[in-house]
Amino acid sequence: MSNEKMWYSRQRGSEAAGSEESAGGSEGVNNYEQVLVALRRVIRATDLHSKQLSKHSGLTGPQLLIMRTIRGLGEVTIGTIADKVSLSQATVTTILDRLEHRNLVYRVRNTRDKRKVHAHLTDEGGDKLNRAPQPLQEEFIQRFHGLHQWEQTMIIASLQRVASMMDADDIDASPVLDVGPVLREDGWKGGARKPSSADS
Repeated sequence: MSNEKMWYSRQRGSEAAGSEESAGGSEGVNNYEQVLVALRRVIRATDLHSKQLSKHSGLTGPQLLIMRTIRGLGEVTIGTIADKVSLSQATVTTILDRLEHRNLVYRVRNTRDKRKVHAHLTDEGGDKLNRAPQPLQEEFIQRFHGLHQWEQTMIIASLQRVASMMDADDIDASPVLDVGPVLREDGWKGGARKPSSADS
């Protein structure tokens, strides 16, 4: 029997046992408390890392993710960045406005297609990115890739179910471990401009 089949077999057995034990109430409470404690630990670890990132680099998690994406892809449009980081184009545009105001990125209109605008890191932005702490999710990703495929599938299904149970399916989120609003206050007071076709 494969590891995956063994796991599902144990799960069915556990669910059956849990149904019997939950009649008394104690085991059911214990189970959901363990889930809440685990969620709280993830939130706390993410919060601590976000504060460290802000303290050492002055960047938020989404800002760091976008800057790393620009460096990794080179000459890239706002639309491509939005697809890569799983954020709306309007959100990415606002984050770029803030980064450009701080002289960390700059945007240049494509000479061949005036409708396209490409984002680049400034020298200052590159230096700040080099000094920034490693994103929290990097270590998680390395460990996740070390798991068997059935374990990865189990984790994905479980977390997606938890997100659904918390009515979080439609929340705008990027693949970065971070807490707080994506466009939370970072000290920049400028107004965000509306995205245009040039940002696609």
